[in-house]
Amino acid sequence: MSRIAYVNGAYVPLRSAAVSILDRGFQFADSIYEVWAIRGGRMFDTDEHMARLQRSLAELRITPPMNEASLMAVIRETMRRNRVRDGIVYVQVSRGAANRDHVFPAPGTQPTLIVTAKNLDRHAIAKRAATGIKITSAPETRWERRDIKSTNLLPNVLARQGAKERGAFEAWFVDADGLVTEGTSSTAWIIDANGVIRTRQLSHDLLHGVTRAAVLQLARERQMKVEERPFTIEDAKSAREAFITAASNAATAVVEIDGAKIGDGSPGPVTQALRAAYLGA
Repeated sequence: MSRIAYVNGAYVPLRSAAVSILDRGFQFADSIYEVWAIRGGRMFDTDEHMARLQRSLAELRITPPMNEASLMAVIRETMRRNRVRDGIVYVQVSRGAANRDHVFPAPGTQPTLIVTAKNLDRHAIAKRAATGIKITSAPETRWERRDIKSTNLLPNVLARQGAKERGAFEAWFVDADGLVTEGTSSTAWIIDANGVIRTRQLSHDLLHGVTRAAVLQLARERQMKVEERPFTIEDAKSAREAFITAASNAATAVVEIDGAKIGDGSPGPVTQALRAAYLGA
């Protein structure tokens, strides 16, 4: 079955889907995106992802292309047409197509809306969770509004490629103070030497992860020790456990950072418990 995309009011084959070369998402990365996880045909954290999408639009002063109810109908129809049971749905909104100019286009320019959906390899995801992943560190080179989920992702791409070339799955950015901010497409966590679950506090320095918030709530409901406090790569290397969270990788253990084994080199009990709680296993 060929995949289907929604583009500006029409459902079209993915292979022929297109936007204008003058689209500001293409010209300037003047666009935002959002990703929902789909498991068993159900969207996870639906309202929270929608709220973050609306926040990103507001921060960049992009007019929503339609109301939330209509957008959700498009999302679900795109899922249905692509027969997605376990995967992701991706939404991107740009400021629209206009003559190339750094200033905003004239009022009334129609935003561009793209929605795609696809199944993911469940076996590969399960294998990552069972064996854990390797991480490399990379200097923080991104702009200072990382809380906006924009498509300005070139530093993320370069860091992730660097990780791949070093045999790792993900890279963690490290700021000028030597503190981990987040991964290229995930939130960074450790269970430190004292057994405290730690992840960096929210600010403009990192994306306000939806899965992050859900895992924090689950940990607190279970009376686990939690601190929203940054950590260094050395803290991570000496931690009992480390893990990442993202829409497509819920509480996935990190077993190696920059060649150093974390804990005993296998997924730890806290990570596994949080993953099971989030997935409802």
